[in-house]
Amino acid sequence: MGVFDLVVLFSGFSFLIYGISWFTSPFMKSEFKRFQLEKFGLLTAILEIAGAFGLFAGLIFHSILMISSGGLALLMFFGLLVRLKVKDGFWVSLPALFYMMLNLYIFIAAVF
Repeated sequence: MGVFDLVVLFSGFSFLIYGISWFTSPFMKSEFKRFQLEKFGLLTAILEIAGAFGLFAGLIFHSILMISSGGLALLMFFGLLVRLKVKDGFWVSLPALFYMMLNLYIFIAAVF
């Protein structure tokens, strides 16, 4: 198992935890209320969990890795836009930026 595989696993487990936390953490639901995006909370959680499993499967099936990492990068891009819209500070927005860039890296590496 190489460094790239570890990066994919790190991202996958991160999104799996984030997705599950929407179901278990009142804080996650309150964040979607704060963003005025309550109706998208469940969809976001499902996409995060599906993306995580896609990253795991992508270690075996290359095309799934491209789709999952690209989708998660796009999801985090929109998450970053929401953070900017509500005027969250740099440190609060940093995880969205980090995971967007991480999954963009995975996507680019998977394509080439």
